[in-house]
Amino acid sequence: MICHLCPRNCGALRTPQQGQGVCRMPETPVLARAALHMWEEPPISGSRGSGTIFFSGCSLGCVFCQNEKISHDDFGRAVSLDRLAQICDELISQGAHNINFVNPTHYAHVVKALLEQHPVSVPVVWNTGGYDKVETLRSLEGLVDIYLPDLKYLDRETARRYSAAPDYPEAAVAAIQEMVRQTGPCQFDGDGLLTRGVIIRHLVLPGQVAQAKAVMDWVAREFAPGTVLFSLMSQYTPWGDLAGRYPELDRRLRPGEMRTTQQYMGNLGLAGFTQERTSAREEYTPPFDLTGL
Repeated sequence: MICHLCPRNCGALRTPQQGQGVCRMPETPVLARAALHMWEEPPISGSRGSGTIFFSGCSLGCVFCQNEKISHDDFGRAVSLDRLAQICDELISQGAHNINFVNPTHYAHVVKALLEQHPVSVPVVWNTGGYDKVETLRSLEGLVDIYLPDLKYLDRETARRYSAAPDYPEAAVAAIQEMVRQTGPCQFDGDGLLTRGVIIRHLVLPGQVAQAKAVMDWVAREFAPGTVLFSLMSQYTPWGDLAGRYPELDRRLRPGEMRTTQQYMGNLGLAGFTQERTSAREEYTPPFDLTGL
């Protein structure tokens, strides 16, 4: 395939064995883990867990990514579409409340083919960095029930420095607007589990309180109360070689940074979730060890 799935529009050749694009991934799906996960937002994880399927590779490549083993180092194993369908069935049989495709942007063609050929009996979650292409999302309409996008930045220079994607703000804003158009307001079942809708996530970065406020301001202006949920995350943990290249990111969040952003979210009246600072621990990142494949 010649790939134009994401906003990079790199037009790279992706064969079943190898990929030449920004995501570096072949046409065939490469996975790093498939397992029940308890650390998503409460209406996603519920009491039994979300059936998370982690794709390897990434078209965004954020310098602070906590999943760098798969997003930067491309760790994973190639599986067939039939095996991917079996994995979904196995997660559902284990009690998964939903099937949660993590970092699926560059594998939209796989998710589409899978769900058209092998529909699942639980809600489908598209768990993404937010750098999605509207045309690609439209091809998934009717197949995805819950969108779980990041909104990392609304400043082009910050997006360029940390994700090499100065167009991230406009791409993510357009993608989120399309996601909400598809799902409408959030809907829940009798147990309080999300069955349809959008949860917008924002990871607070060191020294970026103003960026977090700008993101929350946009969400509050753009969507009527009750339309979306907002998740303010404090789990930032320094990874890799940040000290030399990005010294401003080589620390954990200060108590005042999270307190300020939480208070701002409350003052805006945004419905959703905030993380405790205790979430900023390595054990909250799942082990990428080919579990479930």
